[in-house]
Amino acid sequence: MNATPSHQALQPEFRLLVFLVSIGFFMQALDTTIVNTAIPAMAVSLGEDPLRMHSLVVAYVLSVAACIPLSGWLADRFGVRNTYFSAIIIFTLASLGCAFSQNLEQLLFFRVAQGVGGALLLPVGRLAMLKVIPRSQFLSAMSLMSLAGLIGPLIGPTLGGWLVEVATWHWIFLINIPMGLLGVLVTFKAMPNVTEPTVQKFDFSGFLFLVIAMTGLSLGIESFSSPQSSAGFSIVLIVGGLIAAAIYTYHAHTHEHALFRSKLFENKIYAIGILGNFFARLGGNALPFLLPLMLQVAFGFSPLITGLMMIPAVLGSLASKPIIRPIIQRFGYRRVLLVNTVLVGSCIASLALTTADTPLWLRTLHFFIFGMLNSMQFVSMNTLTLKDLPQADASSGNSFLSMIMMLSMSIGVALAGTLVNIFTAYYGSAQISLAFHSTLICLGCINIITAYIFWRIPRDTAV
Repeated sequence: MNATPSHQALQPEFRLLVFLVSIGFFMQALDTTIVNTAIPAMAVSLGEDPLRMHSLVVAYVLSVAACIPLSGWLADRFGVRNTYFSAIIIFTLASLGCAFSQNLEQLLFFRVAQGVGGALLLPVGRLAMLKVIPRSQFLSAMSLMSLAGLIGPLIGPTLGGWLVEVATWHWIFLINIPMGLLGVLVTFKAMPNVTEPTVQKFDFSGFLFLVIAMTGLSLGIESFSSPQSSAGFSIVLIVGGLIAAAIYTYHAHTHEHALFRSKLFENKIYAIGILGNFFARLGGNALPFLLPLMLQVAFGFSPLITGLMMIPAVLGSLASKPIIRPIIQRFGYRRVLLVNTVLVGSCIASLALTTADTPLWLRTLHFFIFGMLNSMQFVSMNTLTLKDLPQADASSGNSFLSMIMMLSMSIGVALAGTLVNIFTAYYGSAQISLAFHSTLICLGCINIITAYIFWRIPRDTAV
């Protein structure tokens, strides 16, 4: 039986392009998770406190969030091939810089550079496929590419833990070098340099306000845990971020070529989805950082065992994929998100009941259930947010959602790290398990409270 026109198999001439984009997606997805299990070992090597190393994750994710708005404009202006090639070069050289860093400051600098490259890899690669591959084969191409995004988080924590044990933490960055070189070699053969004939002027002032807002909020929260920063300095950063966000709100309403026009939020479902995405992701996005730290620092597990323990959460995420759509169709977005948001928060908070002696089967089941619930949460929120956007706003709305997702991860990790340090100072370092447990309860409660946002979804919202 022949494939329908909208679901044709991918033709051979486009497979190399999909392979190339998959390389970039894999590198970006891998680097988001591979560092998590290596943080304690990196802290020892650099002479730092592992509880204050969350800045490594924040720096990378924040720079990704900040540069997402640039990706589409750069690709239209300079061509998808040139932009993608530059992204791979930046990411690869920054990985090399990370591997040879001698202190935390150098490592943070190169992590930011890595984030800049990572911010361009997936959006520009996806854009190249959209412009080159016929619509009838696009679904097949996206399905193949998405496998790379699933493999990265699946092997990232375990690979990071294994490399730390058999070699040194430097290798979690050095493994990007051969993949980057392969991507460089394939780029000019597989990707045409498609450009747009007319490109509107880039909204640099709006971009600047967004960067200041995101940086101020993330670094303000993170600096609360730093002994070198005063509470007043942290408050100034947060207030500065809020002021920049308010200025951008006015800018988006008045500027004709604003990156994200305010009319996007006239769509009630989109506005609810964006707000819900931001708050409901804080806890779920913090756990891939927080759990490996707790397992190693508080419970004394090895990096490799810690990485292996993260696999059930990813498998739970994969297992949930086939059932999400039928559940939403059966119960509707409102009921699914109300119930699932509370379940995710309860699951996060219940991790506070685990100890170093928790049976392996119970811990595995707990992580698996969290992975399923968290995946259902993310997919439900994303589809709700974008489903009613008109075609004219689809690109802008999707970019803003991608930026909010990364910003939520940045702030979530910063918040988790700050809470652990605050509770450690309160309970004392001898009670570090209690500090992690208290942090998990706080993050779970934030998620449960977020259910109020989804309460505002109209009852008659169509699937």
